[in-house]
This record gives sequence, C-alpha cells and structure tokens, in this order.
Amino acid sequence: MCARFARGSWRYALPPALVGLFLLPFSLGAAAVAFLTGGAALGFHRDPERSPPADGLLAPADGKVSVIREEEGRLRVGVFMNLTDVHVNRAPLSGEVVDVTHSPGKHWPAFTKESDRNEKVRIEFEEYAVIQIAGAVARRIHPYVEPGDAVARGQRIGHISFSSRVDIVMPADVTRADLAVEKGDAVTAGETRLVDR
Repeated sequence: MCARFARGSWRYALPPALVGLFLLPFSLGAAAVAFLTGGAALGFHRDPERSPPADGLLAPADGKVSVIREEEGRLRVGVFMNLTDVHVNRAPLSGEVVDVTHSPGKHWPAFTKESDRNEKVRIEFEEYAVIQIAGAVARRIHPYVEPGDAVARGQRIGHISFSSRVDIVMPADVTRADLAVEKGDAVTAGETRLVDR
C-alpha cells in the first residue's frame, strides 16, 4: 500500500531533493543532507488512515491537549502539535461548513498564551468551530473545506505545515464535566474521543 501525504506536501519535499541532485556530483555529504531534508519534509506531511469510533466528539488533531477554558459561554479545547505529530486535521463531528475565515496575525510558539493572536483559519460549523492556529515555525495553513460542504465525522478538513495548534470551540451544551480528556493528555485526530456523546 502506498504511503499517503497531505495535499501539496511535495512543494516542501521537492526543492531540497532537486538541490540534492544538483549537489551530487560535487559533494556526497551536502547532497545527502539535502535528500534527508526533503525526506523529512515528506515524512512530516504524512497522512495515515484513521478509524473513527462509532460515537463521540473526536480530537481534531494529533498532539497533546494544551488548552481547556471557558470562552464566551462555550468550552474551548486546544491540541498542540509538535514537529513529530501528524499535522492533518479532522472534523470532530459531522456537519455542514458555514464559514471559513482566515485571520492574519503573529507567529508566537503555539503552546503559549500569546499564540491566541497568531495567524489562524476558523472553520465554522453549525454547532461548533475548528480553529487552525499557525505557530512559530508554521507559516502555512491549508483548509480543505469551503462553506456549504457537508463533512463526516473524522473526515480530513485541512493541515498545517509544521508545529502549530488546533482548537475546537465545543457545541453549546458541552461542559467541562463532559470532557473525557485533561490538559497534557495525548490525543489522535479522528480517533480519540474528547467527549463521549
């Protein structure tokens, strides 16, 4: 079975590979570094298949839960993705995309409070929202969905290139007591239940 990679990942892997080919006649060491850089970029953008459980509100990203807070009467849960995590994001619940909004901003490390002011893409659904937040290294957010799209639970909805954070603003009826995770817990996009429902 062929490995699957996030959309557009070759744009990051191909340039260093081409540099490696150019350097090959001149320096084996430099060419090897370039090839390894291209391979690392491709490995970073890996996109494995996932098997969503039959029910539950699912994690939108791989990583560790870094944010749990009340915000304007809604619960917000954030997942920090480090460089070794899969960066393809998935829908926590089925629903229709109402809006997709890009907001420019800073590039603070995604695990800090200041990252709330970072560049982000907010994918608004009828009941909830997923917010893709760029980090200090992440400079490219790639949403896969548009307003009007019907999305299934666990479906791919976008990816972020390099370390970053993905938050979910929960449906209005979800409370802190409903959460099946705590800060610091490791979660897997499309498979870990944040809420049993």
